[in-house]
Amino acid sequence: MQNHSISITDPDDPRVAAFRDIRERDLTGRQGLFIAEGEVVVRVLASSASRCRPRALLVADKRVGALADLIAGWPDGAPVYSASQLVLDRIAGFPLHRGILALGEKPDGGRPEAATSRVADGDVFVVAAGIGNHDNMGGLFRNAAAFGARAVLLDDRCCDPFYRKAIRVSVGAVLRTPMTTGEPLETIIDRLQAAGVEVLAFTPSAGQTLAGFRRRGPVAVLLGTEGPGLPASAIARCRPVAIPMAGGFDSLNVAATSAVALHHLTSPALSG
Repeated sequence: MQNHSISITDPDDPRVAAFRDIRERDLTGRQGLFIAEGEVVVRVLASSASRCRPRALLVADKRVGALADLIAGWPDGAPVYSASQLVLDRIAGFPLHRGILALGEKPDGGRPEAATSRVADGDVFVVAAGIGNHDNMGGLFRNAAAFGARAVLLDDRCCDPFYRKAIRVSVGAVLRTPMTTGEPLETIIDRLQAAGVEVLAFTPSAGQTLAGFRRRGPVAVLLGTEGPGLPASAIARCRPVAIPMAGGFDSLNVAATSAVALHHLTSPALSG
């Protein structure tokens, strides 16, 4: 266990190169690494619930005292750096009001089929198809964690859930939630259905309403991007489900839809 930080006085110090110019690096990628921003998210990264390995911590001098427990418990071999607010802002490339950043390592993707092995009757999955907005991605993970989803399965058209803003919006749920990424949507549907999971395709055109649906086993919530929605070919292979709208609206924000759907599907009074 370590209980001290390494002082950084030069924003060009090579020891903090991974934290430099964060917004530009967000666009170019970090080769298996990611930046976690804010105390709540960094504490998730450092916790036993995290599926990701902490690699380094960078905090403002003025926050070192308040974060003493986090620093003391930071893993051995993962350095802790501190800097003045001015130097910290120059390293990050923008005013870093939260005063804390961490570098983490993405988890091993493992075998995609492991996410759907030994499926139980109470399991609920979230499947995202073509979600490109990082706020929505973070919201999906936050809701999946809040309602105890078994895993989040992202198709090969989704944005990176480890983008800094997606992690922040998820309140760290991206770091602790089992997931699969990079597979075609058809493959994901095939695997779920082969495991006995009923896949619910959420679309405004469905005749079946969510309120009238009662699940009798494991289910998956399939959600598409706002605007185009889900591909017709995917809807045809699943059970189409709608959340009726009033006032001429045809749909909710995709993150809001996930919250409504997961609440319904995980409520004991609305199952069976």
